Amino acid sequence: MDKFKAYRIHEIEKKTVARFEEIGIDELDQGEVVIRVAYSCVNYKDALATTGAGKVIRRFPCVGGIDLSGTVVESGDGRFTKGDAVIATSYDIGVSHDGGYGEYARIPADWVVPMPRGMTLFEAMALGTAGYTAGLGVIRMEHNGLKPENGPVVVSGATGGVGGIAIDILSGLSYEVTALTGKENESAYLKSLGAREVLLRSSLDLAKIRPLEKTLWAGGVDNLGGEVLAWMASNMRRGGTIASIGLAASMSLNTTVAPFILRGVSLLGIDSGYTPMPLRREVWRRLANDMKPNHLREMVHTVPFEEIGGTFDKLIKGQMRGRFVLDMAA
Repeated sequence: MDKFKAYRIHEIEKKTVARFEEIGIDELDQGEVVIRVAYSCVNYKDALATTGAGKVIRRFPCVGGIDLSGTVVESGDGRFTKGDAVIATSYDIGVSHDGGYGEYARIPADWVVPMPRGMTLFEAMALGTAGYTAGLGVIRMEHNGLKPENGPVVVSGATGGVGGIAIDILSGLSYEVTALTGKENESAYLKSLGAREVLLRSSLDLAKIRPLEKTLWAGGVDNLGGEVLAWMASNMRRGGTIASIGLAASMSLNTTVAPFILRGVSLLGIDSGYTPMPLRREVWRRLANDMKPNHLREMVHTVPFEEIGGTFDKLIKGQMRGRFVLDMAA
């Protein structure tokens, strides 16, 4: 097979440098499944990896991209055959195993998910790790007893990829959703995704969070951490459940045990990286069916592969909303 284009991350003089290179299949990390990549995407983790803003890369050089969808061209594993449409996200992809920012990828078969019926290659990357994580969070909350009749659900970091998709999924499942955002000018967009109300972070007094506040929320999806997560916990209804997904604001959590022992609130940590494969396949199946977002196209910016370099700073600086999908053939 001829050489192909890949966006590879290096460490040069203790600085992270990402650039296009021509490489061959034999230069990729080992794996039983060779995939012709159709689409990839840019997640916050990808931006941290390629810019060096976060120490997430565990090996240099490494082809970036923690997500990909495409078609199998070679397989040494009987579960996959040439022509199969597949998804590969998470695990070590794009951080210590060559990832989706190449026209071809070679992935261990145990990390590959068959494309569920009802989903396209494009839709899989419009969702990507962000959509998968949102879906996993909703399913974990459901398993913990969350139902639409329990009351409203609040979603923080609402204009981001996970937040927007979570709003869309929850509203499609008949939940009453409140979007929490710091961007007043995005209210119309958030309501278009299904948010019943939009709550501005500037309206909250996060400097004075009491152990127990008003009982507002039956559920919460938190992408920020820090004070917002503490506020969310103190305002949960009895038996409420929170999916802790991100740390865009802070890794810290300064709260008390009061919501957990006096109201029975549950705080669920959502790790999308190493989900057991049976649950992983179930999340993708539901994302293609009853949890399929209704407004995915409105959230997506499609970017030609060659223009990938312009996306990372925008994402880190919070200058975008929704999702960046990379069209590897454009």
